Amino acid sequence: MASASQGAFAFAGTSASDFLRSSTNGVSGVTLKTFGRLPLKLKRRDFTVSAKMKKGKKKHERPWPINPDPNVKGGVLTHLSHFKPLQEKQKPVTLDFEKPLVELEKKINDVRKMAEDTGLDFNDQIISLETKYQKALKDLYTRLKPIQRVSIARHPHRPTFLDHIFNITEKFVELHGDRAGYDDPAIVTGIGTIDGRSYMFIGHQKGRNSKENIQRNFGMPTPHGYRKALRMMYYAEHHGFPIVTFIDTPGAFADLKSEELGQGEAIAHNLRTMFGLKVPIVSIVLGEGGSGGALAISCANKLLMLENAVFYVASPEAAAAILWKSAKESPKAAARMKITARALCKLKVADGVIREPLGGAHKDPSWASQQIKSAINEAMDELTKMETEELLKHRMLKFRKLGGFQEGVPVDPKKKFNMKKKELPDTGISPNAKLEGEVEKLEEQISKAKTSTIKPPESDVETMLQKLKDEVDQEYSEAVEAMGLMDKLVELREEVSKANSDDQLSDPVLMDKIEKLKEEFNQGLSAAPNYEMLQIKLGMLKNLSEEKFREDKKKKAATLTQEFKNKLDDIINSPNIKEKYETLKAEVEGSGISSPRDLDEKLKEKIIEFKKEIESQLVDALKSKGLEVDIVKAKAKDNTGKSSRPLIEELNTDIYKGIENALSSPGLKSKIELLKMEVAKAANNPDSTLKNRIVALQQQIKQSLAETISTSSLKEKFENITSETSVMNDFSGKSDEDPAGDGLTHDELKERVGANRTSS
Repeated sequence: MASASQGAFAFAGTSASDFLRSSTNGVSGVTLKTFGRLPLKLKRRDFTVSAKMKKGKKKHERPWPINPDPNVKGGVLTHLSHFKPLQEKQKPVTLDFEKPLVELEKKINDVRKMAEDTGLDFNDQIISLETKYQKALKDLYTRLKPIQRVSIARHPHRPTFLDHIFNITEKFVELHGDRAGYDDPAIVTGIGTIDGRSYMFIGHQKGRNSKENIQRNFGMPTPHGYRKALRMMYYAEHHGFPIVTFIDTPGAFADLKSEELGQGEAIAHNLRTMFGLKVPIVSIVLGEGGSGGALAISCANKLLMLENAVFYVASPEAAAAILWKSAKESPKAAARMKITARALCKLKVADGVIREPLGGAHKDPSWASQQIKSAINEAMDELTKMETEELLKHRMLKFRKLGGFQEGVPVDPKKKFNMKKKELPDTGISPNAKLEGEVEKLEEQISKAKTSTIKPPESDVETMLQKLKDEVDQEYSEAVEAMGLMDKLVELREEVSKANSDDQLSDPVLMDKIEKLKEEFNQGLSAAPNYEMLQIKLGMLKNLSEEKFREDKKKKAATLTQEFKNKLDDIINSPNIKEKYETLKAEVEGSGISSPRDLDEKLKEKIIEFKKEIESQLVDALKSKGLEVDIVKAKAKDNTGKSSRPLIEELNTDIYKGIENALSSPGLKSKIELLKMEVAKAANNPDSTLKNRIVALQQQIKQSLAETISTSSLKEKFENITSETSVMNDFSGKSDEDPAGDGLTHDELKERVGANRTSS
């Protein structure tokens, strides 16, 4: 080291720039040009030169230790990072909804301590408590509310960007600075390797304690941080490194200085640039993804989210303050905003959910990091196969399809559920009255179609049914909203969706929740303001559905009947059957009989065999068409071929009229009323005397009814039907008492006409 002391020099004509430029001869502050013009006469006392040498070992030139630990996580280059393991242990933090779990955990610890102090065996109690704890933990964390996931995403112990980086990379070196004089600690960038592949890592970095949070500005970047990220993106594109970004910020730092330095311009520049980068980009939301501060480094080909991460345009507290004028409504805002990972995957904003351990990523950071590593490898395997043009188009289309619509395409009913009603011009007629008129008009068309050949178009019926279903769904939604059950319904839908994806839809806890919500809804439905209108629309929907069902049934029956007739004609007209029929006919005519009763046994058997052969062929033909066929007993017919069914129906009508007249008579009516009173008494106080009295009354009523229907006219009609049926039985070769016969037996006929009916 050299120094110079001198007297007063008059440096006339020396400029400031000349003065600031120093010589290399050891004299500082004096230019060579000046020394050349002036006579230099220095005394020994006026100028001294001295040099000092620092004693000790010469330091190595590398910024890491001489003998670094080769097994350190992240490799030797992690010594270049200021991020080191915490010296002190983090204080435990319990979220509000986790308090029941803490109480259980405390009980387990108390029992273990008691076992150690007393030496007694409490293994059964400990196992029981641990089982209960694991069940409670699973029930809690598989049914988290959106606001609870927000709390987990903000957990102070949640692993940060650098925690995950040093867990998933073999080597990592942090890169600093935005080349404009500032290095924002809230955004960390660097190059690292995963399974031998190099990536550019960019992420928000939060602190793990108060000191680090202040240093990292709570993970809220300034414009310098976004410009540093932009510089590294250009660097990655130039060298062909895929980019992986990690999102964990409540938003960009919105102070006055940041606005003066161009916070909005820095974010917008990043957005524009990321869409044009020619390398694959994968973004992972670790905790919070707040507004433009998160979006500035998340315009990626694939956006993945940890299970308990959230991604929002405004925090639930801010949204609640705007919409409901109170931050206390943040749970409602969190549910309505659809900010959770699974909700955003349904909306196609996110592309996948990365699982976390029960309790959150902070319960097992290493396991969570490995899940992130697997997700990165899987996504990059897919993206690196794409050509540059395909990659850019893939990124563009991901964002173009968000919130998109196309005219003329029907709206998905699930999306239509919460859509705003279309504002129709006021015509003086209410929409409900108009709907009722349309339904009545369609019902008139259907009733006219029954008596004419002109039928209403099927498309009109289908359209009206769908319209009524939508109206009923809307009325139910309004009723749920009016009863204050919408939040519960939305939460239950998410649970059912998650259980369905995990094949756990039959979970008894979930089924119990569904039943409780149904019961609560049914109990309060009658008090809903739109209950009357809901019943009207349900009635219209029911009537129209029944009418359509009947029409469809008729069409199906007509189609099946026609097919049956065609098959029967084919069988009868077949050469083999025709030949047998002609042969059998010739035998009957040659026998010279005048009545079917005179047929001999052999001829009767031939007729029966011929009939069975036709039935068998018909059954086989129908079964080949996929129809199930049962052979049923043939209905009785007289010798003229007329069916006896109308006579049976007429007899039944007369019997029912006789029973009605008997029931309306004063004597029988008083007995029935007395029987009802006795049955009601027996329900409250069962007693053998009461039971005997009830049986006696029943017998008296039955006897009165039997006498009523045993009139001479009814008996005469019954005997006529019996004699007519016996003719058919004789022709079939079976007796009246043969249950295997094709005709109606005497007992079956009695059952058919209701002679065996008794009053209950």
